[in-house]
Amino acid sequence: MSPFKGLLAAALLAALTSAPTRAQEKVVVGNTQTATDIGLYVADKKGYFREEGLDVQFVTFDSAARMVTSMAGGDLQVIAGAASAALYNALARGVDIRIVADKVSTPPGRTSQTLIVRKDLIESGRYKTLADLKGMKIANSAPGTAASVTLYKMLEKAGVKITDIEQTFLAFPQHVIALSNKAVDAALPAEPATTEAIRRGLAQKVLTDDEAYPNHQIAVIFYSGAFATQKPEVARKFLKAFIRGVRDHNDALDANGRFVGEKGEAIIKILNEYTPIKDPQFYRDFPLAACNPDGSMNIPSMKIDLEVLKSEKLIEGEVNIDKAVDLSFLNAVIKELGPYKKAN
Repeated sequence: MSPFKGLLAAALLAALTSAPTRAQEKVVVGNTQTATDIGLYVADKKGYFREEGLDVQFVTFDSAARMVTSMAGGDLQVIAGAASAALYNALARGVDIRIVADKVSTPPGRTSQTLIVRKDLIESGRYKTLADLKGMKIANSAPGTAASVTLYKMLEKAGVKITDIEQTFLAFPQHVIALSNKAVDAALPAEPATTEAIRRGLAQKVLTDDEAYPNHQIAVIFYSGAFATQKPEVARKFLKAFIRGVRDHNDALDANGRFVGEKGEAIIKILNEYTPIKDPQFYRDFPLAACNPDGSMNIPSMKIDLEVLKSEKLIEGEVNIDKAVDLSFLNAVIKELGPYKKAN
């Protein structure tokens, strides 16, 4: 190499190493570390967030209801979780929180949560039908959540009132521990806690949420008002990466929501990395709940939830869900990506 070429190469190397790198936008996301957070995890693992210039950080909570306070305080920009009384009451107080996209719902055949009863209570005859839930202690995630509405609908099928049972509020993984210790009689967990409890012989399935309350909008993606208004481009980029993650997840499922082929194995590997369950076989044993690849939400379902929560006197003030829904980011993303078409 000539001295000139050597100097030129050195100069180019110095310029490259000293060139400023594009600063990444930090986005803090509250999640419950369940299987239906998969869109977030795929987007993170596959680098979709990084491609959009985002530094996404996950903070785990036991329910979305407890995330609302953190969002109102400015600690979270995004929540992935169920709409709740805490959310609706915040909206009634004028807190600016936007409902922007689907996280999970329950079309028929795609269960999100399952009511399970301790196996010994079934074997002893204490539990025979849904009516026998009366007087039982049942684990749920948090008061005033979509899960509490699901339980309300399940009890309603048997003519049992929510006041006829005792609810114990625990994070989903703790449902398994409570069943093991016989601290509760039944539970309404999400996957993977449901399958873990059944595989360990602690409980048996009684009723699924898609049977009791089909097409229930279980959980959604929320933005803080500050995030949506002050950083709209960042908010759009976040949702784009998330939807790409959800679509990859859908590509890995068969029509019944079970993982298939190499794509399925790749998603299972991501779930094993990001959730507490580290056994690959575990996620092959049950159909995953439905995460809409176009982010579409069932708004009427959320309005039903609100009315149930009002009937339980958990809502203080007037709430207009339509005003809280902000589809501008989703519409922009779908315009860019196009409607979902399952990849071969």
